[in-house]
Amino acid sequence: MDDQYIIGLDVGTSVTKAALFDRAGRELAATSRRTAVLSPHAGWYEMEPDELFDAACTACRELMAATKVPPTAVAALAISGVMIGGWLVSADQQVVRPGILWNDGRAQELVDRLSAANPSLMPQLFDSSGQVMQLGCTLPVLAWLAENEPLSVARASVILTAKDFIRMRLTGTIATDETDAAIAPGSAARRAFNPELLQLFGIERHAHLLPPVRRSSERAGVLSVEAALATGLAPGTPVAIGAGDLPACVLGAGAAEPGIACSVVGTTCLNGVVSDAPVFSPRDMGILFTIPGDLWIKTMVNVAGTTNLDWSLSALCPDLLGRADAYEQLASQAAGSPAGAGGVCYVPYLSHIGIIAPRLEAGARAGFVGLNPGHGRGDLIRAVYEGLAYAIRDCYDRIEQPISAIRLVGGAARSPFWTQMIADVTGVPVEVPRGSEFGAKGAALLAAVAIGWYGDIRQACRETFSLSRRHDPDPALRAAYEEGYRRYQVACEAMLDRVAPVYR
Repeated sequence: MDDQYIIGLDVGTSVTKAALFDRAGRELAATSRRTAVLSPHAGWYEMEPDELFDAACTACRELMAATKVPPTAVAALAISGVMIGGWLVSADQQVVRPGILWNDGRAQELVDRLSAANPSLMPQLFDSSGQVMQLGCTLPVLAWLAENEPLSVARASVILTAKDFIRMRLTGTIATDETDAAIAPGSAARRAFNPELLQLFGIERHAHLLPPVRRSSERAGVLSVEAALATGLAPGTPVAIGAGDLPACVLGAGAAEPGIACSVVGTTCLNGVVSDAPVFSPRDMGILFTIPGDLWIKTMVNVAGTTNLDWSLSALCPDLLGRADAYEQLASQAAGSPAGAGGVCYVPYLSHIGIIAPRLEAGARAGFVGLNPGHGRGDLIRAVYEGLAYAIRDCYDRIEQPISAIRLVGGAARSPFWTQMIADVTGVPVEVPRGSEFGAKGAALLAAVAIGWYGDIRQACRETFSLSRRHDPDPALRAAYEEGYRRYQVACEAMLDRVAPVYR
């Protein structure tokens, strides 16, 4: 029993990863395969389902080859994946058309039309799901398909998400989980689809296309002989239902207790607080996710995260481009400027499409405020780091939930300078978990619960959490960052109220 392992598959927008974990939840190895994102029209984002399945199988097969773990030593696996979207599948489990991804915007005109006819549409959706609905959510995607591709819908027997499609191909089981159903948009409180919302989109006649909803830690089935050959695993290996990528990442970070916050700071910057009841305030702001284990996480998303540092490197430090230690040197430049960046403030809305938190504003853009002739490159770079830290605090301030600690994962976790700054700015301890593939780990822990290694997912998260480092806020810097945050709030207000309308 001691030499058994679990595998988590993490299906991303363009990269699919497979990771191997031991019984203690330690990450032993990981592999990845890229998949092409198709954009047949502006604002449309699709993927070939068969290519995605091949990528998942290849990543798994390469993981087994690299680790030389016997197939029979893998006790179970599960999948996390990009959420929402729509993957139409026929009754014989064949794909009907390319899968539509979460960031697809083809439903914009349809949603605008429905909102004009029913001004309470978005508030009604928020009241049920707790989210400001994204255009790539499953229900608007299905509504668009019903209106524009009726033959595709007629051929389909079910609409799935990416992870559900992969699981179907591995086991033959058709289902979705509580995390994807609730954000379809569905019912956050019931952790399921909400049939009443289908009527708002005029697609109640297509309710039969919604798959059964099962708990994320349930056993979905076992690997078929064909899937075993494709993955390099043993036929009959148990497969759990799994979860969406963000909920799985929260589990993988060990944030499965009320009051723990989780920040995923990568290309985008997502910040949320875990609770044991759905939190719908503040109204019409943010996204409420369900988390396996009868938990929820209220989140705010700053669409621009480490993109700001990438820009700083190329625009302010081109001499560092190509160096292996480029980002360490970038942080070193920032460290040469004092807390508060000498009065320079940076608004980190570096995006072509604006922001969705702290409010929806398509014209929001990035910028520096407070420059004087005495400021140098280090001050500007530090202002960028601080601006991102202030944006994280802004998100947590608006969520208005008590926080005991912030579990931080993503690209920012690699920078002790930045994670300490986030602790100093927020006034909350920042904990960086050990590992790198947290979505895959969350999926693997769900698989471990499904086969009885743990009594429930909360226990699994507690017993497998391992801390890499912890940063406590430095009281000596509190005054400087409070003043910096005040400047940040004024600058953001000016951007959103006065400047953004010019860029819409």
